[in-house]
Amino acid sequence: MSQQKRLFLLDAYALIFRGYYAFIKNPRINSKGLDTSAIMGFMNSLMDVIKREKPGYLAVAFDKGGSELRSQMFPEYKANRDETPEAIKIAVPYIQEILKAMHIPIMELPGYEADDLIGTLAKQAEKEGYTVYMVTPDKDFAQLVSENIFMYRPARMGNDIEIWGVPQVLEKFEIERPEQVIDFLGMMGDAVDNIPGLPGVGEKTAKKLLREYGSMENLLANTHELKGKMKENIEANADKGILSKTLATILLDCPVQFDEKDFELSRPDVAKTEAIFQELEFRRMQEQFDKLFADGSEFDEINTNNLEPSASTVSKTRKTAKNEDQTSLFDDGQVATTSTHNSFYDTLETTSHNYQIVQGDLGIRLLVQNLLQQPEVCFDTETTGLDALHAELVGIAFSYEKGKGFYVPFPDNQEEAKAVLEKLLPFFENETILKIGQNLKYDLKVLANYGVTVKGRLFDTMIAHYLINPDMRHNMDVLSETYLKYAPKSIETLIGKKGKNQKSMRDVALEDIKEYAVEDADVTLQLKALFSEKLDKTGTKKLFEDIEIPLVAVLADMEREGIRLDVDFLKSLSKDMEIEIKTLEQKIYEIAGEHFNLASPKQLGDILFDKLKIGGAKQKKTKTGQYATGEEVLSYLANEHEIVQSILDWRQLVKLKNTYIDALPTQVDKATQRVHTDYMQTVAATGRLSSNNPNLQNIPIRTKRGRQIRKAFIARDENYTLVSADYSQIELRIIAALSGEPNMIKSFQNGEDIHASTAAKVFNVPLEAVTREQRSHAKTVNFGIIYGVSAFGLSNQTSLSRSESKELIDAYYQTYPRLKAYIQEQMEWAREHGYVQTVLGRRRYLKDINSANAVVRGAAERNAVNAPIQGSAADIIKIAMINIHKRLIAENWKSKMLLQVHDELVFDVHNSELERIQPMIKHEMEEAFKLDVPLEVELGHGKDWLQAH
Repeated sequence: MSQQKRLFLLDAYALIFRGYYAFIKNPRINSKGLDTSAIMGFMNSLMDVIKREKPGYLAVAFDKGGSELRSQMFPEYKANRDETPEAIKIAVPYIQEILKAMHIPIMELPGYEADDLIGTLAKQAEKEGYTVYMVTPDKDFAQLVSENIFMYRPARMGNDIEIWGVPQVLEKFEIERPEQVIDFLGMMGDAVDNIPGLPGVGEKTAKKLLREYGSMENLLANTHELKGKMKENIEANADKGILSKTLATILLDCPVQFDEKDFELSRPDVAKTEAIFQELEFRRMQEQFDKLFADGSEFDEINTNNLEPSASTVSKTRKTAKNEDQTSLFDDGQVATTSTHNSFYDTLETTSHNYQIVQGDLGIRLLVQNLLQQPEVCFDTETTGLDALHAELVGIAFSYEKGKGFYVPFPDNQEEAKAVLEKLLPFFENETILKIGQNLKYDLKVLANYGVTVKGRLFDTMIAHYLINPDMRHNMDVLSETYLKYAPKSIETLIGKKGKNQKSMRDVALEDIKEYAVEDADVTLQLKALFSEKLDKTGTKKLFEDIEIPLVAVLADMEREGIRLDVDFLKSLSKDMEIEIKTLEQKIYEIAGEHFNLASPKQLGDILFDKLKIGGAKQKKTKTGQYATGEEVLSYLANEHEIVQSILDWRQLVKLKNTYIDALPTQVDKATQRVHTDYMQTVAATGRLSSNNPNLQNIPIRTKRGRQIRKAFIARDENYTLVSADYSQIELRIIAALSGEPNMIKSFQNGEDIHASTAAKVFNVPLEAVTREQRSHAKTVNFGIIYGVSAFGLSNQTSLSRSESKELIDAYYQTYPRLKAYIQEQMEWAREHGYVQTVLGRRRYLKDINSANAVVRGAAERNAVNAPIQGSAADIIKIAMINIHKRLIAENWKSKMLLQVHDELVFDVHNSELERIQPMIKHEMEEAFKLDVPLEVELGHGKDWLQAH
């Protein structure tokens, strides 16, 4: 193996943009409201390179003001680019500060692009005997690849890193020399950089022309050999071709100098990096940093950085076990001192505290006496596992004063444990004491296993923070480190990491459990004090106290109840679907004329677009160079060829079978023989509930096979019937009420079919003359308006052309003019206040609403319209759930509420109560909240969910 020194040059902006867009659907927002996605994305790439490759030499290149030379040659160069998102503008100074603290050179020159700086440095270092790796996803760099210069394309979306040497470049571009990449780029042009290229020349044509002519210049010298429109276009645009090639050429003579000493990777200034990470609230990043640079848990010695990356480097499994003999990446021969990410946080070891174990009758009696004198107490259960239905109590911690607390251990024997718990009942059943906890739903379910119902008001810090800052994470460690600057003890320090060797809490020494458990209660108590004030400031206290907190007990009861599943039916359905899938596969292979891997996007793309030529010549490709075959792409082409619809059908069946039909039986609880979904209140920013194990929200109901899955959810036994209660068009009723659109309000007040009513108005026909197709189009627009549907989007969802779709949308707004004004008003409110809110004051913060980047701003504008509607629907059904649950208990009904899915509630109803309960459910749901339009609920019942719905 070569022993050449290795230099890694990172293309800063390419990695920053890539990182930002990787988090676009789930941005990283810290407690100060700062979008840290771009910083996080870049740092992930940088750390990954250092961890994988242990480079000896490294630098990061930035653009500064664009390329003066290219702009002089072609003023329109890069003129089409959207404004840089604010999150990226904010990110760059932070990234540069981190790089300075890491002693990594920042290469930037006014008037030069990063590509040119990297190109110049790469060629200089190559001459000095270095192997160079250009770390970038940008294919333009392929022109620089040589025997000693490689492209290093970072890992992304589950794909591993790619290293392109000369053979890879030649294969991917179908050329003979890497320099021909410049000709390839010049011929094709680049819409992103606004390089014109040759008209009519796409990727395939460019490769073909290069095979025949070898270069742009040779092509232009031989245009007499071309024919027709191609000849005409290329001859007329020869100057553009030469210009495009020049614009695509990376400069190799920038005024920068490779200096071995400056570029050598050295020990970072850990104090400075810690301060920046603390400000950004990068906890996990700090942990990774410590592993790399402080305690040396991953590397053996610095001289490993002289080795070139091999296939094993690319695919190796990273070590996770720690070894005391391992040394730091920057081991300088001195004894390493352990540094942890907690160094800028207070910890149990550095904080004065008084935590006590309480055992025996007298001790517990005295504790309860103290507890009963407090206005509020935080408690936290310690158990044998995460499954609340089967977890056994190991102990309970209590705290009502900062820095102080008590731990009551429980014996293994369940009868003895119940006896201990009975002594604590006066506290748990006391109506006047506010009980505080983090994720209290878990504690309520565990205590319910022992027959204990927690009474009185609750304060859940996780839910409080969700209302205060919905875009952040809400686990206790994050909250503690963010708001208290205190790092709690990790559970892994007690029971070890996940895996077969992980211990149970029962195996941990009592003193250690006491410190860990009471610390949790102490920290949660302190967070409560902070969050009470913040709920007031954000105007969400009423929402917290009247809806989210009462809902905790409702969800706990629903989760414990679960629902019965017909496993035999699902097994039979699985066999039928397997046959259906095989039949579809055979049909697809016959149409394609060959067998191929249907699950391989690459093979599928080659069949559809190269072999069958579906959709014409210009098919979209992914960044890896293969055809895009996602659902959006195929749905658009479904009418062009029968194989496309068959593939979509096949995918849907495979997903149904794997995700639901085969998975659901594995989620049946062995003890109860029911499935118990876990509802999460703190995930969706809109306020909607999420569900896990199984995820009931995503069970498809628009297809026959999808609906059949509901048939597997059945009533408790022959004495029970499932009842489904579903809000009818609640989102449209809410938008009608919120906008004050009189025509829409009138339709609802008159009890009209809103889609038929809309169709009659939009198509200017009598209500009774509306066709099924017209109603369908009106329905698509009705629901699409909430999500900002465009003429392009509407034409994709219907049989209408784009011009017909535009006419329909225009007619829609003429029919409902107040609706259009409301949408604009919502956007203006969001721009002024930075958030929108629901009918009950739930806020959705929209930090990008004033972004100069049209794509980013557009997403925020759509949220400004739909978040209040979706969120208000979520608030209303939560009120209904709370009120129904209260009545079920107070009036001693045998029937139970089991599921909440979107706008629907499902109940297990005792047959003797079937007639009486339906009017009660309908009343509570329809009267949950008063709008200017009536809420309407549709009820159904049957032995299974499908029949009931």
